[in-house]
Amino acid sequence: MATVTKKAETKANNAVVAKSDDGTIQVTYTVPFEKIKKTREQVVLELAKDIEIPGFRKGNAPLNKVIESVPKNALLEKTLSRILPQLFADTIKEKKIVPAIYPKFELISAKDNEDWQIRATTAEIPEIKLGDYKDKIKAELRSGGLWKPGDDKKKEPSREEKEQKVIKTLLEEVKIDLPKVIIESEVNSRLSKLIQRIEKLGLNLDSYLASINKTSEQVRVEYEAQAKEAVTLDLILAKVAQEENIKVSEADLNAAIGAGSADPMLAKDLDTPERRRLVESVLLKRQALNELISL
Repeated sequence: MATVTKKAETKANNAVVAKSDDGTIQVTYTVPFEKIKKTREQVVLELAKDIEIPGFRKGNAPLNKVIESVPKNALLEKTLSRILPQLFADTIKEKKIVPAIYPKFELISAKDNEDWQIRATTAEIPEIKLGDYKDKIKAELRSGGLWKPGDDKKKEPSREEKEQKVIKTLLEEVKIDLPKVIIESEVNSRLSKLIQRIEKLGLNLDSYLASINKTSEQVRVEYEAQAKEAVTLDLILAKVAQEENIKVSEADLNAAIGAGSADPMLAKDLDTPERRRLVESVLLKRQALNELISL
């Protein structure tokens, strides 16, 4: 990890915030055991309503029997899921942190009758300086005709060729120091989707790797390069959209969401605030790229 340049204590959450040079943020929480115990008891009470234990009517089993029937990891996960989101929300509000990704939580110490220590790792969006990107793109696009022997004039590049020129120029001209945790998050997401696709084909990871003659480490290295490029481009286009004051109309947003499903009922279910923000973000970056292609 990069050198820590700043530490601050958040009294309201009993948390220590450490920021690294590359934008990585670690928040270490000390959670009173009484809070853990009380929350865990609430979780057990809720689980007891639905758990069936031999010898007892549904919902009437003693709590100690309920605890014995619930896997420890599941009980721990459910307990912490009641505590950590609010703790982290309080921290980002108090410290004015703008996280780029949802934090990864790590249990440092979890002993009964002692305060627990939990670490959250996330990162802020790095500073992006676009520089004279427009001039660079214009120059690249104007130099871009294709010429073949025997032709009298250059052939006008296709839209796809222009798009690749714009993307290449942006990645070469705008440098971003991406926090490692952001790249890791994207890589893990891509690997998770890969495994899902492999399983749908009835394969396992080892057989798939053997079929492409690669090791898991080689695949991960490839994904890291792809993830870094994809995340960098996304951040650059988002910055361009911001600087150029590009907006997505409500009509375009609704049309994009509706196009996601031919089933009106399913489309309605997918039309959530979170999905709308995601679709709007995608459309903004697409519009930014379109404007750059037309320079």
